Amino acid sequence: LIVLNQTPFYAESGGQIGDTGIFKNDTGIFEVQDTKKSGGAFVHQGIVTMGSLKATQNVEATVKADIRAATARNHSATHLLHAALRQILGEHVQQKGSLVASDILRFDFANDQPVSFAQLQEIERLVNAEVIANTPVSTEELDIESAKNKGAMMLFGEKYGDKVRVLSMGSQKDDRHFSIELCGGIHVNRTGDIGLFKIISEGGIAAGIRRIEAVTGTAALAVVQQ
Repeated sequence: LIVLNQTPFYAESGGQIGDTGIFKNDTGIFEVQDTKKSGGAFVHQGIVTMGSLKATQNVEATVKADIRAATARNHSATHLLHAALRQILGEHVQQKGSLVASDILRFDFANDQPVSFAQLQEIERLVNAEVIANTPVSTEELDIESAKNKGAMMLFGEKYGDKVRVLSMGSQKDDRHFSIELCGGIHVNRTGDIGLFKIISEGGIAAGIRRIEAVTGTAALAVVQQ
């Protein structure tokens, strides 16, 4: 386990997996296999693959860019999916859990009945329309009241600080973006970076809770080709 005084690595949080990559200096190489938070510290978990490292040394820290980019695509697609679900199924839809990895996204939400094939197709169309629109993704730090006034989605039961990070993405209608949520995670710069969004499964996981799994980018292309 290695803790640095500053790091470009994202620690697992809010359903998004931690970054992987490499620490390197003149005495050794450390392969970071996961990043987690412990109190205020970011803990990099991994193995020394060459030489050795010791406390107080400087290292060059490099995040695996392709994994980070794939994770960002899936995370941004999760926000668009949430907004699309609320449009198609109704405002009662609320996030109940999520997993954002580099190879798949998983979104759990409140809904009393299965989502029909026609509804799933409409949700896919809505999300991909936002991808094709290729609008910029913007983040801003606001106080909690300003975020509420902006219409940001907030998770029931979550504790928020005085300042929150508001993520807006998608086309605008009546001065509101397609998706506005509080989020501290990593996202694409523009919706077009997602490339393609494809739902691969939908099912129930508990009473009144449904789960959608989906893929983006090259993983979505592979599903389409298959």
